[in-house]
Amino acid sequence: MELMYKQVVIAGISVLAAALLIIYLIHRKRTASYGGGIKAANTSRIRNSKLYRSLNIRYRVLSVIMLVGMVCGIVASLFLAARPYRTDDVVSGVKKRDIILCLDVSYSLYDLNAEIVDYYKGVVAGLDGDRFGINIFNTSSVTYVPLTDDYDYIIERLDELNGYFAMQKEYFEDYYTAYDDLRMMPDDKYARYQELQDKLDYFEAGTLYENWYRGSSLIGEGLGTALYSFPYLGNSERTRVIIMSTDNENNAFVREVLNLKEAASYCKKNKVTVFGIFPSEEKFYLPEEYDYSSCLSGFREAVESTGGKFYIRTRSQTVEEIVKDIQKQEAMLVKVVMTRQTIDLPEIPYIIMLASLAVACLAGLVLQK
Repeated sequence: MELMYKQVVIAGISVLAAALLIIYLIHRKRTASYGGGIKAANTSRIRNSKLYRSLNIRYRVLSVIMLVGMVCGIVASLFLAARPYRTDDVVSGVKKRDIILCLDVSYSLYDLNAEIVDYYKGVVAGLDGDRFGINIFNTSSVTYVPLTDDYDYIIERLDELNGYFAMQKEYFEDYYTAYDDLRMMPDDKYARYQELQDKLDYFEAGTLYENWYRGSSLIGEGLGTALYSFPYLGNSERTRVIIMSTDNENNAFVREVLNLKEAASYCKKNKVTVFGIFPSEEKFYLPEEYDYSSCLSGFREAVESTGGKFYIRTRSQTVEEIVKDIQKQEAMLVKVVMTRQTIDLPEIPYIIMLASLAVACLAGLVLQK
């Protein structure tokens, strides 16, 4: 317990001590003034009587009790006026995060994307207060899940994406690469092919918009769209993170609205950290057309310029290990917000004051009888 106004106690006790001293001196002087008068005879007999001694002791005890009660009451009131208090550090909340999962949904990445969304279902289930969103892109970008803390909805949409990537895999491996001419496909497989086409079109109507004109895998626009999915850019106290997977095989036919370097600079400017997940060299699509090292270094440079970390999905480094490491990074740490709170503690001096005054008044009443 501490006192907010200690000077009240110091000044009050000093005044009280001075007042008691003055009262004592006045009382002593008044008592001494009767010492030289004419004395009554045979008073010793009265003083030695049992009744007198009993009344005298009672008087002195009650006088002391009354005086002590009054002094204690005054001192307690001084402590009450000095405002006793304590300070507590209170957890007033947690600095929450906004996390966007940004996925390049080119057919070259279905295995990596499937592993990411499958693992993130468990991650999302363990969130508490964080908002999570999903952006998918190829030629164009789609906000597949806007930032929300409805985790059941997010997991449902992750399941849908998992099914989408499974269909991509089936289409690519069982049809696209299996037949040089799709017209030569057997009738028993053609029905499934048509079914896959219809279901894939549901997703790709948004991500392949104007694909014939603009190209595919527009990485910078994908990252830029994810960035501008955050509300109130630059004015939020929430930690903001983008987790992006791509092979950085940009196939733009025309100039992008934002290239990867520009999008990364905007992320840095708006205090958004990007973590990148890149496929291994053995999973890299069309190595005869794209240089693996060049695509890797370009994506790494963009990611690290935002303060994030770059990862390569290899046999020795699974998506689970990558995501666990991302969660350990400073930008992803949940920060506890502490506030110092002052709590008044008037109870003890208040109770002492009331008890002391009650005892003093009771002693005074008994003395009057």
